[in-house]
Amino acid sequence: MKKVFSSAAEALDGLLSDGITIMSGGFGLCGIPEHLIGALRDSGVGNLTVISNNAGVDNFGLGLLLQTRQIKKMISSYVGENKLFEQQYLAGDLELEFNPQGTLAERCRAGGAGIPGFYTKTGVGTLIAEGKEHKDFDGETYILETGLVADVSLVKAYKGDSEGNLVFRKTARNFNPVMATAGKVTVVEVEHLVEVGEIDPDQVHTPGIFVDRIIQGNEFEKRIEQRTISTREEG
Repeated sequence: MKKVFSSAAEALDGLLSDGITIMSGGFGLCGIPEHLIGALRDSGVGNLTVISNNAGVDNFGLGLLLQTRQIKKMISSYVGENKLFEQQYLAGDLELEFNPQGTLAERCRAGGAGIPGFYTKTGVGTLIAEGKEHKDFDGETYILETGLVADVSLVKAYKGDSEGNLVFRKTARNFNPVMATAGKVTVVEVEHLVEVGEIDPDQVHTPGIFVDRIIQGNEFEKRIEQRTISTREEG
C-alpha cells in the first residue's frame, strides 16, 4: 500500500468531511503538524471536534482553524495562549471539554490500545468529576474516564521511512506517539523521509503499522510560544 504522498493536501484527500473528529499532535507549539493543519484549513471542512493538548496561538497552529471558525469543539488540557479561543468560548461559539494533561494523554493512549475506559484519581472532588462515574478501590475514590479515538490523527515526527516507522525528538514525543495509535486513519508529516532500513529498529518510537499516509514537510516555522531571554550582568 502506498503511504508516501507528495503534499499535505494530497495526503488528506478523501479523508475529510464536516463533523469529524481530528487529533492534532504536539505540545504547545513544539511538534505540531504545521503543513497538515494548513491543508485542513484550506479544505474548508467545518463543525470539527479537535483533540489536542492546546489550541495553538493566534495566527498559528490550530489558531488558524479558530480564525476560520472550522472548530466546533475542543478537547484539550491547556488553552491559555489563544485570545481568539477565549473570545469564542466566552461567546458560546466554541465548546470545550477540559482535561487534566495526564488524563488527556492517557485517554489517547487508551483509545489507541482499544481500552474503552479507565479509572483515575485525578480530578476527584473538582468540576472535572461532575457527571462521571465514581468508584472506590482500596478506600480511595476514582473517576471513570473514557478512551479517545479520532476519525483522523494528524501527527508530526522528526524522521520517518516510507513504511511509516517514526522517530520523534524530545518534547514532540509528549502527544504525537499516542495520537498516532488512536486515529482510524493517521497522517504524518516528517522533517526527514528516509528509505526502509535507514532507521535502527531500536530507535523506532511508533511502528509503521499505525501510519496510513506520510509526507515530508519543508520550511517548518517552529515558533516559540513565550520567548524568554536572560541577560548577563556586565562586570
